[in-house]
Order: sequence, then C-alpha cells, then structure tokens
Amino acid sequence: MATPIIMPRQGQTVESCIITKWHKKKGDRVKIGDLLFSYETDKAAFDEEAKAEGTLLEIFFDEGDDVPVLATVCVIGQEGEDISPFLPEGKETPVAEDAVIEGQQQLAAEGETEIESSAVVQEDDRVRISPRARNLAEKAGVDYRQATPTGPNGRIIERDIRQLMEKGQLVTPAAREEYMSTGVMRVGGTGIGGRVTTTDLSGIKAEAQYQVPQPPVQGIKVEQADYEEVKLSNVRKVIARAMHESLANTAQLTIHISFDATEILAFRKKVKEQGERLGLANITLNDIILYVVSRTLLNHKALNAHLLDDRMLLYNHVHLGVAVDTERGLMVPTIYNADTMSLDEISRKAKELVEACRKGSINPDYLKGGTFTVTNLGSLGVEAFTPILNPPQTGILGVNTIVQRVKELDGRIVTYPAMGMSLTFDHRAVDGAPAARFLQELKANLESFSIFLAK
Repeated sequence: MATPIIMPRQGQTVESCIITKWHKKKGDRVKIGDLLFSYETDKAAFDEEAKAEGTLLEIFFDEGDDVPVLATVCVIGQEGEDISPFLPEGKETPVAEDAVIEGQQQLAAEGETEIESSAVVQEDDRVRISPRARNLAEKAGVDYRQATPTGPNGRIIERDIRQLMEKGQLVTPAAREEYMSTGVMRVGGTGIGGRVTTTDLSGIKAEAQYQVPQPPVQGIKVEQADYEEVKLSNVRKVIARAMHESLANTAQLTIHISFDATEILAFRKKVKEQGERLGLANITLNDIILYVVSRTLLNHKALNAHLLDDRMLLYNHVHLGVAVDTERGLMVPTIYNADTMSLDEISRKAKELVEACRKGSINPDYLKGGTFTVTNLGSLGVEAFTPILNPPQTGILGVNTIVQRVKELDGRIVTYPAMGMSLTFDHRAVDGAPAARFLQELKANLESFSIFLAK
C-alpha cells in the first residue's frame, strides 16, 4: 500500500515550511532512512527521511515551495499504485509528460489546436518557459525574460512569474508586442504603477535614431565576473530582518566591564581534572557565566524582561537565551528556568541545545521565550563587541576573550587574566546606572565564584 510522506509540524507555532532541496526524484527507489528532502522554517533547517520502502511515486511540491504542515509532500509505494487518495488540497492527478506531448502531436496532425500544459516547455529566443507561465505573464503584463528560472532544466514556471509580478517591469497590453520586439530589458514606464506605454517605447525608438554606432573594441578579452551570486537562505533572511528591526525599533546602548577570571579558571581546571570522578559534565567557562548570570538577573528584573510598547513584563524566572553559531546562521535556543538549575544541569542543557542547533534538529519551541541572552565571541579572540538586542528582550550580554592585564596588589604590580563583558540594553526600559549596577554585581559574583557557588 502506498505511504504518504507529510510535512512534519516543527513546534506548535509553525504553520508551514519551505522545501530547500530534493535528494530524490520521482521514480527513484528508496529505502527506510534514505534522505528524501530538506526543509526549513523561519528559524531552523531539517532533513526528512523515508519512513517506507518502495518507489517515489509522486512529488507534489517543488524546491522553494512553502508547504503547510501536515500536508502530503510525496508518496512512496509500488509502481502503478493509485495515489489519488493522497493528493494535497488544490493538486490534480499528475499526467505523464510523454503522454501530454504525444496527445498534442496527434491533435496537431489532425489540424486541431494544441492543448497547453505546464508539462511542455516552450522555447522563445532561448528562453524556456511553460505555457502556464507564459499565459500568466501575458495577462499580468510582465516581461518573462526578466524572471529567474526555478523549474526543472532551467525553465520558467508559474511561480517565477508571480515573483516577477511583485518587482518586475509591467507593460500595458497595447505596448506589450512592441516592447518584446525591442530587445530592451528595462524601460522607464510613465503609465499607472510604472507600466511601460507605447509613448515610452516611441521615446526609445527616437533616441535610437540619433545614436552613433560604436565600432567593436579590438584586443579586449571579456572575463568572467569576479563574484558568485548566492541566494540568501530562509534562516539568513529571518536573521537579517530581525537585526534590522532590532536596531530600528529600540534605543540600544552598550557598556563594557572586565573582571579577574582567576577564580573561574581555577574552578574550571579543578572540574576538568576531577569532573569525571564526580559525575559532572565538561563544564566550560561559558557554562559558569550562564549560571552566574541566571542568578544575578533575579536582582535586576528590568533586564530580565520583555518591553511591549507601553508596558513591561518582569519575569520571576530566567529563561536564558544562548547564541549559537551554525552553518545555517545564528540561532538562540532557550534554557527555560535556568535560575532553578544547577551548574551541571545548565552545562548539560546548553550542550544539548547547541548540538541540536548545529545538527538542524532543534525544536522551534526552544527558539522563543527567552528573557535575556548571552552571546560569546571569546573563543574567537574578540576583546570587545556590541551585541544586538533580541526584542522584546531588554538586555543581552556579550562575553569576550581573556587578556593579560596588570594591577597593583600589596604594593606590587602583578598580571592577571581579565575577561571582558559587553552589556547591550534597551535604554527605553533601563537607564545606564541600573545597567552598570548589574554588571558590577555580575563582576563581583564571578570574581568570588567559589563562595557564590556555595550559597
């Protein structure tokens, strides 16, 4: 019996996912566990594996399609099985391309009009375009030559025309035929909505009459462009939009401080040597900072908060966001109720979330709900930077690298390992002095970490 493969629901708030890549094609044999397709939400990327063995009978969505969750993406079964019970809403039973072509040829031989189908690609001046896409372009008054092909074998499909309609050159019906014959890819339009009119084209022709032909330049070799054009991933687009909105809609200010890291380095060394015997996780310096931040924030509720227009939500527990660098871009999973967890628990949870983000298996429910964020660039040698807020949060802490500094101790000049911290806060919610007091308390707790841990 045929088995439908549905688009999984990745979190309670996710309503659709975008297919980014198909790893199998229609007609391929698949085994259980074979990678079928990759997809992404607005926050993370995932891979879908085959849950049945057989032939990939049909694929209902293409790369780039936004697919509702729980919709049937494809069907696996035995050749010849009926797939009609699994058709997604709005989809029709596919017709084999060869059959369509054969039928059209027969009709043409009989002197009848060809049946247009998106399965048959028309070529026009080396532009490969499906009939459905061509018809839509003609009705909408757009130049399909400007479309970016996303269909099989570089053809333009209906989806490409719709994208072009949002940003492409529009032409009035009267001017369309003349416009297409000019060979001009872009003309300034004076019609409604910037549409190109016959008057605009007349102007182009008039200019062309007075243009002096230029002889070809001899001996100049045209080289390939020295850049590679890469489309932004869905995750990258979301990050870009979020960063822009953060800077545009908040009043961000960053202050810096450093602390003597001798205590936490000594503790880290002790745990590294004895942790396995004590049953502790591999506790890192960042884990220690996460732990201390989760406790210190309880005394500074304006920084453990959400700012929502004319009101603030002051949280009683710390839901700590941890910035994670992945191949797909920055992700910020949340350690919920971090202030109630032990150092070992925070360390284990942080590592679990980081691994899930980098594998692309993070549950989107973990990518929301944070009340404060910690981002660490210390491992990359960064001595100071300006973190960007993750609204509606009111604060984010940047952790920097350790540098050797000097100070006076008992009349002597000694060196010590100094670790920098950068706090960005929303000045609409928090003033500079309260933000500085949070950093002061955080500094004191880290410099006396052994005593702080024993409380």
